[in-house]
Amino acid sequence: MSLLSNNLKLRARIIQAIRIFFESRGFLEVETPLRIPANAPEEHIEPLSSGALYLQTSPELCMKRLLCRGHDRIFQISRCWRSDERGSRHIPEFTMLEWYRSHSDYEALMNDCEQLLQHIVNSCYSTDTVCYDSVTIALNEVFTRVSVRDAFNEYSDVNMDDAVSDGTFDEIMVTQIEPALVQGKPVLLVDYPIEMAALARPKAGDPTVAERFELYAGGLELANGFSELNDPVEQRSRFLEANRKRSNNGLNALPIPEPFLRELATMPPSAGIALGVDRLVMLFAGATRIDDVIAFTPEDL
Repeated sequence: MSLLSNNLKLRARIIQAIRIFFESRGFLEVETPLRIPANAPEEHIEPLSSGALYLQTSPELCMKRLLCRGHDRIFQISRCWRSDERGSRHIPEFTMLEWYRSHSDYEALMNDCEQLLQHIVNSCYSTDTVCYDSVTIALNEVFTRVSVRDAFNEYSDVNMDDAVSDGTFDEIMVTQIEPALVQGKPVLLVDYPIEMAALARPKAGDPTVAERFELYAGGLELANGFSELNDPVEQRSRFLEANRKRSNNGLNALPIPEPFLRELATMPPSAGIALGVDRLVMLFAGATRIDDVIAFTPEDL
């Protein structure tokens, strides 16, 4: 049997394990529209048009509106689209797992991540470790946590605040920080600068950073989660700032999601996270190319 066939079977088992994990913890699986009038405007993410609408870059806006309407624990495994994304870890059409908790914060999401990966490895393997890109990763241990500020101080020659100010934050993350996160267990990189967290709320006691984290395993970025901003005035300001930056970079401004902003003030303190299912399968399959864990690549079609 081919490598791809084995990986597709593993993918099916992982998706089944995800559903069991969330359903056993009282989460409701939901479905939201794939074609929407507006995504959350972001400086570096380009949505794909679909007639007069857009294909979703993430189901987050509709899922947050469900939080506003009283659904307190929800999850979704959904297709998403982002233009001009193609590489060994990127593809324009991909699968995203998102889950949201009302009356919660990013600490609960980090605990979810630990438990989810442990559940998957226990469900799909006879061992509690995986090997990715020659690194053996233990999933039954408490994940390493490091703040973004500390990571810059330890692994970079530029501090976090200066990197934000001079526009080198993303470059240093890719070239210096992320390679240093290749460790023998997953890493939670926490407390991003507020400028790098357009949908997250400021951290209590330190408004210069946001309650945002990213999950890495073997240097592979798997998930991005945060305590949700529920101030519609501040959220509108951040959307407008993203459009201003897009215009400065020669990109078209994107529509503002007005129905989302109208409901946002009714959202209780909440937390949400997006986890790339294709990358999760890559981790458990030991595959360094996304092509090896999907049935069809764009070039096959």
